[in-house]
Amino acid sequence: MCAARPYGRQVLATARTFTLLGVGAHEVIVEVDVHRGLPAFSLVGLPDAAVRESRERVRAALTNSDFEFPLQRITASLAPADLRKAGPGLDLAIAAALIAASGQLPAEGLRDWCLAGELALDGTVRPVPGVLAMAEQAHRAGAAGVAVAAANAAEAALIDGLAVAPLHTLAELAQLARGELASFDAPPPSPNGSAPEHLPDLSDLRGQPGLRRVLEIAAAGGHSLLMTGPPGAGKSLAARRLPSLLPPLTRDEAIEVTRIASVCGHPPPPGRLAPRPFRAPHHTVSAAGLVGGGNPPRPGEVTLAHGGVLFLDELGEFGRPALEALRQPLEEGRVSIVRTGHAIDLPCRFMLVAAANPCPCGRGEDSDRCACSPLALRRREGDA
Repeated sequence: MCAARPYGRQVLATARTFTLLGVGAHEVIVEVDVHRGLPAFSLVGLPDAAVRESRERVRAALTNSDFEFPLQRITASLAPADLRKAGPGLDLAIAAALIAASGQLPAEGLRDWCLAGELALDGTVRPVPGVLAMAEQAHRAGAAGVAVAAANAAEAALIDGLAVAPLHTLAELAQLARGELASFDAPPPSPNGSAPEHLPDLSDLRGQPGLRRVLEIAAAGGHSLLMTGPPGAGKSLAARRLPSLLPPLTRDEAIEVTRIASVCGHPPPPGRLAPRPFRAPHHTVSAAGLVGGGNPPRPGEVTLAHGGVLFLDELGEFGRPALEALRQPLEEGRVSIVRTGHAIDLPCRFMLVAAANPCPCGRGEDSDRCACSPLALRRREGDA
């Protein structure tokens, strides 16, 4: 949405965009005021470093797209002012509001559109993460459509009933405002969500009928699973084939999984919904990396594994704080992260699959070839 109105010698314009928090998008209103004074470009409203740098990207993109950058005093406000804005996805909305405020764009033509995209210095509109979450929020807010980078158009089109305008360059904003830019023609959605890609299956696991049976029971009931055995017994191979036993996601589930992957910068191929995820973090992962954290809060591996499998190989090597942090996600299927000014709930319903050696040397303390000292065995039992 973009609108402009004169106010004495000043001109005000607004545009709608989004910022990401957790795995969702929050609407941001960009207000641009252009009036006489010494040339300056101020950006207020708790922008992070990437948003503050948008001033230089917008300036260069306008001049390289046959728009005029007004040599006046420019103030851009990002509302709500108490919400921290992050990422370069606000570039397009800031540029659109600035062009409208300087009278170079018919603002009424963009009134019902939300805009999201990063600008290159030559005016190219680059894709940004989290477009699916933005499109969902735009649809809930009653917007007629979203204008995004052409590379993000297929992802935004996964939301039914929402028009999508693919932009290759900033200059195409003028065509969109005049109603001359064709909407993205999305293929019909699959009624059953995402059909998984070719996944490795149990045909690669030779023998071990007991392990195969356990995998089938765990997949059927969504149970957690711990496998112990010497190195080379096939624990990791079996765990990586577990997703092939799980049923395909429904469309609503696939939309949620795809939104999480997109926000975290791991979107599926354009126009595709994500299959059930399989995450296998290294044992050096921190508690924040596993369950989420940071300021502003970011999702962790448990959220990226939502709807799928979280595999912890070499379970005994993981730090105690990381393993203790798994308690709430396993019990409640969500994780609550509270930081100063931020409190978010992240979904994390997943199957936990872990693998471990029977002893530090891997041969098993009951084996006559075990080389572990009694102290090492006692320490391992204490960690367990």
